Formats: sequence, structure tokens, C-alpha cells
Amino acid sequence: MKTTRLITRRNAIVTGLAAAGGFALTRNWHELPPTYGNLLRMGDAVTYAAHRAVLPRQSLVREYTRADITSFPAIGTTNPGKGAQTPLLEAYGRLQRGAFADWRLSVEGLVATPRTFSLAELQQLPSRTQITRHTCEEGWTAIAEWTGVALSHVLDAAGMLPAARFVVSHTYDGWIDSIDLLDALHPQTILAYGMNQRDLPIPHGGPVRLRVERQLGYKSLKFLHRIVIVDKFDDGGKSGNIQNGWAWYTGI
Repeated sequence: MKTTRLITRRNAIVTGLAAAGGFALTRNWHELPPTYGNLLRMGDAVTYAAHRAVLPRQSLVREYTRADITSFPAIGTTNPGKGAQTPLLEAYGRLQRGAFADWRLSVEGLVATPRTFSLAELQQLPSRTQITRHTCEEGWTAIAEWTGVALSHVLDAAGMLPAARFVVSHTYDGWIDSIDLLDALHPQTILAYGMNQRDLPIPHGGPVRLRVERQLGYKSLKFLHRIVIVDKFDDGGKSGNIQNGWAWYTGI
């Protein structure tokens, strides 16, 4: 009983300090997302608050030249349609067999005009090409060229409402993740449909993946299916990073 009381008191003190420090650091920015309820999340809170308070909000990550492009392994899910066992995976398989002609990205939630975008419609929006370094949480890095449309253009096209705070992405392979508006509206945050001057390969998330260049690689979700704009934090539940032991914010 004594040990339990000591640990509980320590957790309360550390969590309280982290929260207080986080609010002080963020100044006029939004409060911390409610993902930091224990000792293990303290580092996430400090990192998020410090990055938001200290770094320029629209600072760009380094971009490289085509001579710097490296080999780029595809890890995690590499083909959701292979051996499909859920309705969403089966749908991806059908789209894949149809060369993604019927693929649509749904944009919904806090927008004036909920809508869907075909691949061709995304490609008609202003494009951006960037050669950036992908940093994996497993310790390796790779450099590739990505072509796509800034997420901000897509949100503008749907008429994102003033109450919006987070952009939640859903994928065909069952992942749910979110980013705040600073990352969502960052010029290097794109919906990529091209890689190294070719269509985005399926193992790397084709037909469209998210690229969040200011965070670790696993925030750049592959196989996008749906985007939902919300005013409250959503950790994705059992399909999100937090409940699977990963940090929500992984700024670099």
C-alpha cells in the first residue's frame, strides 16, 4: 500500500508539472491534446509544447536534390488488398484491380461542403514536389521525391470551418490518426500521389498517402480512405497510435 501511494503521488506531481509547463510554453496556442495522463506521456507533452512555442510555425524541413535520393524500404502494410479479410480491405482490393479509377477520398466533418475527391481531381489542384528525408522510428532514414497536393488546398476546397482543430485520417488498412492544424496547414504537409517521378507505388501507400514532413515517418499514413475535420481530440481508439503504445506527437 505504501508503494502504491508513493507511485500515485509521484505520477500526480510529474503530470501536474508537465501540464503546467506545457501550458506555459504554448502561450496563446491551443491547450495540449488530452493524451498525456500519466508519467509515460510527460515527454510527449514537453516535446509538443516546446515545438509549438519555440519553433517558427511554418518553418520548412530541409529539401534535397534528386542526386540525394536513396533506396527506400516499404515496411508495415505493403498491400492491403492481398488476402483481404475485412470489407474495407476487400474494397481496396477491388479498387486496385480497377487501377484506382473509382477510388475516392472523402473529406467530411467541420467543412462547409463535405465532398469526395477522385485521384484526377486531386491532380487538378495546385501540385507540390518536394525531396525530403523520411525518418523512421526504427532508426533508419531515406530520401525520396514526393509529388502531391498540399492538404491545405483540399481543406480549402471543402471549406474548413473556423471551429476546426484537428484533421483525422482513416486508412484502408485500419489505422486512424490525427494532426493539429499547424501541421495540417503546413506547406510541406501534402497528399502524395507520386514518388520519384512515378505514380505512388502500392507498397508506399498508393494511390494516395499523407506526408507530414515535420514528424516521424509513421505519422505519414498510407492508403488514405477518409479525412474528418473535428473540433475535439480523437486518439483513434484501438486503431490509433496511443492505445497501441506509440506517441501521438513525434515532431522532428
